[in-house]
Amino acid sequence: MRLGHNFRWLWSAYAVSTYGTWMAFGAFPLIAVQVLHSTVFAVALLEAAGLAVAAVVAFPLGPWVDRRAKRPVMIAMDLARFLAMASVPLAYFCGSLSFGQLLAVSVVSGTASIAFTAASGAYLKHLVRGDQLLVANGRFEGTSWVATAAGPPLGGALVAVLGPVVTVLANALSYLLSALGILRLRGSDVAAPAASRESGFLEGWRFIVGDRALRRLFLNAILVSGLIMATVPLLSVLLLGQYHYPAWQYGLAFGLPALGGFAGARLSARLSARYGRHRVMIVSGWSRSFFPLGLALVQPGLPGLLTVIVVEGLLITCMGVFNPILATERLRRTPADRVAQVLTTWSVSSKLLQAALMVIWGGLATLTSPLTAITLSGLFLLATPLLLRTGSGAA
Repeated sequence: MRLGHNFRWLWSAYAVSTYGTWMAFGAFPLIAVQVLHSTVFAVALLEAAGLAVAAVVAFPLGPWVDRRAKRPVMIAMDLARFLAMASVPLAYFCGSLSFGQLLAVSVVSGTASIAFTAASGAYLKHLVRGDQLLVANGRFEGTSWVATAAGPPLGGALVAVLGPVVTVLANALSYLLSALGILRLRGSDVAAPAASRESGFLEGWRFIVGDRALRRLFLNAILVSGLIMATVPLLSVLLLGQYHYPAWQYGLAFGLPALGGFAGARLSARLSARYGRHRVMIVSGWSRSFFPLGLALVQPGLPGLLTVIVVEGLLITCMGVFNPILATERLRRTPADRVAQVLTTWSVSSKLLQAALMVIWGGLATLTSPLTAITLSGLFLLATPLLLRTGSGAA
């Protein structure tokens, strides 16, 4: 399906920044552990505090993004992320890098990412016809998973040769290239109509809560992402710190399974056309909540590496099918003048919950062990599909 010249530029800008981000996957935990010698709780706190503060700062941005043309907002957010990330290698080479700076960069880049996501979602709905949204979202999702597959192994190799700071620089440059790609977009832009310009920053909440199907999808999505993300810093400590995996194996453990996400994203539209979006969403939504419990079996050496690859591969394949349908349904159910607010509310809520669960799970890992805390996350995930049971109107 042909989606047009502007879509290709938007897609390209997204692709280059996503590849940069995934090349730098794990760079901040690596810097915290290897350069700053931080504890497991400090690594979890770095991830959690960055998410939480960014979410609080970004929460009022929904109405602000709604009232403005979306392309300038996306460019400004890319430049903000570029400057924030570029400050890390600069400080490192000057001998002044600190834990506080890593935290500040996490906040700035996280805030900018929320605003960028809100603006790009509103622009995508403006750019692509409703019957093309699932295909468009599938291409974004597929690109994300290819970047997830290729980025960490490349980043791991780069870390092994040049160190984690260099991968942060590569990530910074990717945001600059993304901004240049968005500059190539032509034609009309989108801003909220005047009637919505006085709406408060809680409007996104009101809209989500008022739509029963969207509310259930929202709760399911943020709980699943929160419980999964709570284990990411713990897996970093477990694999890198306790099991002493080399950086390239760590990258491989998270990169190779992402090929399943690419396959799932490519199949999402076809499966939906054949079996119906609702049925595919329910099956993939339930499936993606079962597999993380397999991480309880992770151990040192090759068996542990294979366990991570298989479990993550099954999980991510299901996510690759589910996520484009979720993104499409969210855009379809949201009026054009509320898209930025709803997406901002969605991102902020998800990141706040992720931050809270990271702190909680960091504490659990400190009191017990990283593997025990990861197992508890898998057990809680088993209950999340219950929110999809009555979502027949969601897709």
